[in-house]
Amino acid sequence: MGSGTSGGVPVIGCGCPVCNSADERDKRMRSSLYIKGNNGERIVIDTGPEFRLQALRCGIKYLDLVLLTHSHADHLHGLDDLRQLSRISPVQVYGNEQTISDIRERFAYIWRKTQRGGGKPRIDLHTVDGEFSFGNLVITPVPVKHGKMDVLGWKIRENSNNAGSETGGAEAAYITDCSFISGASVDLLKNISCLVLGALRRTPHETHFSFDEALETVKRIASPALIQVFFTHIADEHSYTEINEYCSRWLEKNYMREITVESAYDGLEIDI
Repeated sequence: MGSGTSGGVPVIGCGCPVCNSADERDKRMRSSLYIKGNNGERIVIDTGPEFRLQALRCGIKYLDLVLLTHSHADHLHGLDDLRQLSRISPVQVYGNEQTISDIRERFAYIWRKTQRGGGKPRIDLHTVDGEFSFGNLVITPVPVKHGKMDVLGWKIRENSNNAGSETGGAEAAYITDCSFISGASVDLLKNISCLVLGALRRTPHETHFSFDEALETVKRIASPALIQVFFTHIADEHSYTEINEYCSRWLEKNYMREITVESAYDGLEIDI
């Protein structure tokens, strides 16, 4: 639903070529993902400031779950707009301990008895402590580092329709703000066929992967199953076309022609 970094693209007050680009793929709302399971499951990862606009554009009419990566404003502060999607039943919201604590502090009005009626979302908070299932989906939190901050990526597996199958169906993973992935978390990602990975820009950043760091991470995760990678959480320093050209040259140089690495863009749909 969004592929941009914390300021979005165009950036307020900026006149750079990417912010002024006529290519709609260079217009980047804050990073978010909408997942539709084959059995009707509806999940969103991160509710940033443009969540209302993103939900309208995607035609979201109901949600089962919200999975949160962390509590920075660009990933959380559209949470109030869940009110329109929680009229019939509460939306289940999952995050790590710090994220859930920050929600209770910043959105304290949700739990005040003096605040009644439709002026607040109905949500149930869950501190995630391991893999869990919803419908036909198996959801696995993937711990990563965002600078010194502990954040979560998310791996989603659709169970196989074959009775008795233990391997399950297609797997994908979503990791946005990230500067380090441990060996244990890399192991969790070994069987995925599609990865959406945060990659801010070419130059290094203290709390985000650069393009090269993200590509080296793809090399660490690579397995015969992995065929698609999309960069997200992108700054305004590089256009959609420039990113794709850069990744293509890097893959060619590193003999990784079997994997496609491209820039995500707002409105991108991926069928797994």
